[in-house]
Amino acid sequence: MPFRALGLDARVLKAVQEAGYTEPTPIQSAAIPLGLAGHDLIGIAQTGTGKTAAFALPILTKLAGSLTAGQRQTTRVLVLAPTRELAAQIEEDMRGYGKHLPVRMATVFGGVGEHAQIQALRAGADIIVATPGRLLDLMSRGCANFSGLQFLVLDEADRMLDMGFLPDIRRIVRALPQKRQTLLFCATLSKEIEALTHEFQRAPKLVQIGRRANPAVTVTQFVYEVPKQLKPTLLVHLLRDPGMNTVLVFSRMKHGADRIARNLEQHGIQTATLHSNRSQNQRMRALKDFKSGAVRVLVATDIAARGIDVDGISHVVNFDFPMHPEDYVHRIGRTGRAHAVGDAISFVTPEDHSALRSLERFIGRGIVRKKAEGFHYAAAAEPGPMRPAGPQHLPEHRSPRQPSARPSHGGKAGSGWRRRRG
Repeated sequence: MPFRALGLDARVLKAVQEAGYTEPTPIQSAAIPLGLAGHDLIGIAQTGTGKTAAFALPILTKLAGSLTAGQRQTTRVLVLAPTRELAAQIEEDMRGYGKHLPVRMATVFGGVGEHAQIQALRAGADIIVATPGRLLDLMSRGCANFSGLQFLVLDEADRMLDMGFLPDIRRIVRALPQKRQTLLFCATLSKEIEALTHEFQRAPKLVQIGRRANPAVTVTQFVYEVPKQLKPTLLVHLLRDPGMNTVLVFSRMKHGADRIARNLEQHGIQTATLHSNRSQNQRMRALKDFKSGAVRVLVATDIAARGIDVDGISHVVNFDFPMHPEDYVHRIGRTGRAHAVGDAISFVTPEDHSALRSLERFIGRGIVRKKAEGFHYAAAAEPGPMRPAGPQHLPEHRSPRQPSARPSHGGKAGSGWRRRRG
């Protein structure tokens, strides 16, 4: 079914077509008609399936008929997201879909000055995309008017619960009109999420696409078994493959991410870092440089990487093996988004074998073990530019829970990338 068959406003459809999207993804095909019909909605789908468009397109279509350029209005749409990066990404996507409409949008999140955010809230921007903490702070100071709110979206609701935002969300929702359409999106329907739907929604329709335990079939997964001290050298060796052109590397710790980035830079590999010790301007610059191709590698921690939505990530590398299987699924979902293809590489040390077995049980399949072609394990054990870690640093604070393959390692780089749809 093409987008034009979904009943979208002509101006919204034009923006979608100009973005190069022709057919909706499964979550979009299922959710958009329900959103247009006015139903509350629970959307369950894994990362990279086009959830933003699934709520943005019906909301913009329903707003389109009542928007008047230059006319002051109260905020009509509130989107809550767990991190500033995701909030910024959602706003960017919605601005693109609504570029032919006289719609005013703003983001509200911490780490940046609040003056412009206060002005946007007081002026009644049509759409506000916010993180709960900063929004609640500004609401408590009388800076927001949600009396005319029509749509509430809770994006990545499961992650917001994991990060402890439920009390803030409850306080925000209590201040909103009860008569509204509430759309909730997450990766898995847990008991906590079910309780939340009963609290915030009225007779919601459920749309569930795929299973959270099954990573996207467009992601080819490999494991490289390697001693811990050889991981930095192995990463540099793999990055000699020009097919690894847009690479997201996951580190468990903030300071570990900095060490990985320094080592890569010393080997002439342009790299940026993304973690909570970086200022908001530094984080936004890192994402901008990664998206534009100014840097080839982005090294990130799990929490900071939440909300990364970059087309064409060729590889995800788990430099540090994830502590929880769901973190693995989330990490590798950064590549192979929608209908693109990508590779996920995991470094596994002897200490990680138990976690690897748990992961394979979780996803219901084994992961292919590989040896790096041309990598001399004995010779690589000699000291390189990477310094020992020194005193151990704690990982970023987090909750306890928190196939079409392409030759990519030592072979010719793949081609034929397909554009993400919506």
